[in-house]
Amino acid sequence: MSEIIAAASAPKIGFVSLGCPKALTDSELILTQLRAEGYETSKTFAGADLVIVNTCGFIDDAVKESLDTIGEALAENGKVIVTGCLGAKAGASSADAGSLVREMHPSVLAVTGPHATQEVMDAVHLHVPKPHDPFVDLVPAQGIKLTPKHYAYLKISEGCNHRCSFCIIPSMRGDLDSRLIGEVLGEAQRLFESGVKELLVISQDTSAYGVDIKYRTGFWDGKPVKTKLFDLVASLGEMAKKHGAWVRLHYVYPYPHVDEIIPMMAEGLVLPYLDVPFQHAHPEVLKRMKRPASGERNLERILRWREICPEIVIRSTFIAGFPGETEEQFESLLDFLREAQIDRAGCFAYSPVGGATANDLDGALPEEVREERRARFMAVAEAVSTEKLKRRIGATLQVLVDSAPAMGRKGGIGRSYADAPEIDGVVRLLPPEKASKTLKVGEFTKARVVSTDGHDLIAQPI
Repeated sequence: MSEIIAAASAPKIGFVSLGCPKALTDSELILTQLRAEGYETSKTFAGADLVIVNTCGFIDDAVKESLDTIGEALAENGKVIVTGCLGAKAGASSADAGSLVREMHPSVLAVTGPHATQEVMDAVHLHVPKPHDPFVDLVPAQGIKLTPKHYAYLKISEGCNHRCSFCIIPSMRGDLDSRLIGEVLGEAQRLFESGVKELLVISQDTSAYGVDIKYRTGFWDGKPVKTKLFDLVASLGEMAKKHGAWVRLHYVYPYPHVDEIIPMMAEGLVLPYLDVPFQHAHPEVLKRMKRPASGERNLERILRWREICPEIVIRSTFIAGFPGETEEQFESLLDFLREAQIDRAGCFAYSPVGGATANDLDGALPEEVREERRARFMAVAEAVSTEKLKRRIGATLQVLVDSAPAMGRKGGIGRSYADAPEIDGVVRLLPPEKASKTLKVGEFTKARVVSTDGHDLIAQPI
């Protein structure tokens, strides 16, 4: 009876997670700690004792969404703690971190930056004291996850050592801070054992993993392992193979040592998929962006990757209309897109971000030019992507099922190795031809591609 009373009186915390997968993993850490201490979560602002908003502050639209969400939480609840990247930004009247949020919403209880689990918990304890009898045993070994049970993000490092002129992430998240490989592999093992079938490796710069700690040797399964990208990918691949799972790499800068992991993709140890943030292709624009790696050799590197692993899929993001970008330089970007055959490409029209050094560059372009170039870029990107998708008609793919109402009798939605969740296309699964064939969320199925629809494939389960 006492346990029932304690559970009924447990304080409830509302939670909103905005922004990128790296912010999502911060949210998962906070939620795991809340659950470990006996707090419950609320699905509504009004039904919570307090609300935490994990914000994004990278581009103007994200800042607006974060500020609007904070305002909504304040209106419906009144007790709000703000964390995340927006919490690290200064306002117009002060250089202090967090002053932007406080200028717009002075009644928030506390403001912290990203990767600040303890600071958030301290603020929660101050305003909503933790329960006396926390149900520690109710916390799963893998922690609290905001993703579906069958896939999860694995953050291997925090921060970034680069100072790209358009970016303010280092000012919000700091310099590169790699997690020791034993800790990372331990988390991966727990996730696989919990039933995760797809592990998505994320960071600000995955290729730089371990450089800040000089590739320090750690230990896993009784063996020494270097805190280095190659060793990490090899270990994750072997672990995933034992569990019949996928490993997908994100935010991989095209440094030369990335070439070493392509053979592992060709062997099937990890997915032949790379998320590489190229941002541009012309050397002069890349120089003004202060981008790392040898941008002018990216095409050569991609062609070599495809020689080693013909099935490799490359997704990337680009910026159109960067200050000083000439029409000739933009056309060279379009040529790169066609020659490199980028499978999945997104594009932002350049927009000034408060605190970014690119704001001081000469040659700012009118908004209509920036938007027109973005539209032209996307037209080429979609043409390349659509043509490549059509080549898959007739192929049989392994598909991870994300949605399957009524056991898939009416079809379902899944993803192939070429499709990261929420950012790429999907595989639309038709109703199985055999009555005995069922689909189950979180499991793999074989499917034959019969047609395409925009960025998506249409496939028949077999």
